[in-house]
Amino acid sequence: MGAIFLSASVPLKHRGTYHETANPFLIQCAVREIVIAIIRQHQIIWGGHPAITPMLWSICEDLGVDYADAVVLYQSKFFEDDYPEENRKFGNAIFTNAVAGDREASVLHMRKEMLSRQDLTGAVFIGGMEGVETEHAIFKFYHPNASVLPVPSPGGAALTLALDHGYGTQADLADIDFARMFHTHFSYMNTKATQ
Repeated sequence: MGAIFLSASVPLKHRGTYHETANPFLIQCAVREIVIAIIRQHQIIWGGHPAITPMLWSICEDLGVDYADAVVLYQSKFFEDDYPEENRKFGNAIFTNAVAGDREASVLHMRKEMLSRQDLTGAVFIGGMEGVETEHAIFKFYHPNASVLPVPSPGGAALTLALDHGYGTQADLADIDFARMFHTHFSYMNTKATQ
């Protein structure tokens, strides 16, 4: 059982133009479907985000899965005073050290710790802003041959990744059948891993 990195967020209006293509409802749907599709076969690794952490906690609760086996939350101690309440519910959170007074360096340190894990076999990118693009680059650096799936239809940075890096086909850009998409992708990935 390999681990899958999930990079997802809902773009904010004051952070670039990512929000112009983003559909928060589709981002939420895609996050829910990826968890449902892989949670029983793969551990999900993600960096704490105020919009995504509560969503993942709620989905895990709905599915009745054991957090300790199913998910690993990474969080920088830089945000210690602003952690979502749900952070306390994940007993398997990994808190990385902050770089004193430097938000960007603290987040970069957390991302490198998280994405250098040797058990990561794939990554999924949904919505997001510049951080999703940064995480894609770091993930590809550490895992150049791993499976990567940007989900373009909810928009945001994942759409930019799909367009800029040639992931998928033109039809994939508007595909909102997330359950089918993830089933197909991870069935192929699991088959490839056993060959």
